[in-house]
Amino acid sequence: QVQLQESGPGLVKPSQTLSLTCSVSGASVTTMYYYWSVIRRPPGKGLEWIGHIGASGTTSYNPSLKDRASFSRDTAKNQFFLHLSSLTPEDTAVYYCTVASINLSFDSWGQGTQVTVSS
Repeated sequence: QVQLQESGPGLVKPSQTLSLTCSVSGASVTTMYYYWSVIRRPPGKGLEWIGHIGASGTTSYNPSLKDRASFSRDTAKNQFFLHLSSLTPEDTAVYYCTVASINLSFDSWGQGTQVTVSS
């Protein structure tokens, strides 16, 4: 019964940085063999994997976003964070906090949060 809850700014200006908070319950962000990921869906487009942070804090990123995306976490608060810099309107999307087991036998998604990049 892993649950995730997104918290984001809603509206962000171009060139600024998105700070997305993913709050976790039912498991720990340090749980072994779990990937904690952020996935987004731009309007009218398919899902795009941004990256993940693992149990030990190691990270991996979509090559198309690796220069702008970074993960961090607060183990005491059982939260992980995505920072996506140099935002453009093309970053407008619904952002989802997700988790999947290493063998993909389990996954859980948050409800998603709308992020709009506009001046």
